[in-house]
Amino acid sequence: MTTLIAGLDHVQIEAPAGCEAAARAFFGRVLGLPELRKPPALQSAGGVWFGLPDGRQLHVGVAADFVPRVKGHLALRCVNLPELQTHLHTCGVPFQSDDRAGMPRVFLRDPFGNRLEIVQQGHGHDIG
Repeated sequence: MTTLIAGLDHVQIEAPAGCEAAARAFFGRVLGLPELRKPPALQSAGGVWFGLPDGRQLHVGVAADFVPRVKGHLALRCVNLPELQTHLHTCGVPFQSDDRAGMPRVFLRDPFGNRLEIVQQGHGHDIG
């Protein structure tokens, strides 16, 4: 069968109402992601969108019944994990280092309590 899925376009994490300033501070200023303009028809829903260097997007969406994700998470890639760890420490963002998956990575929480993973490199799994 031909693969019908071409790739990943974006991920959305949930946050409580009024999350925009904290999302901009964390994902924009701490992690350095550029903010993207949401389509006008979606702006009234709240939240904020960010661009990733590979063209994909991270959407922070408002959920009325928000509960932080404690196991499920998104994983971001970085070029230099030790440099990122120093930056997180300087910004006062707690994290835990881990290499059980065979690659250096850290786990941390966004301002809303959602679990995030940042890896030194990709998983490199082959399909098929």
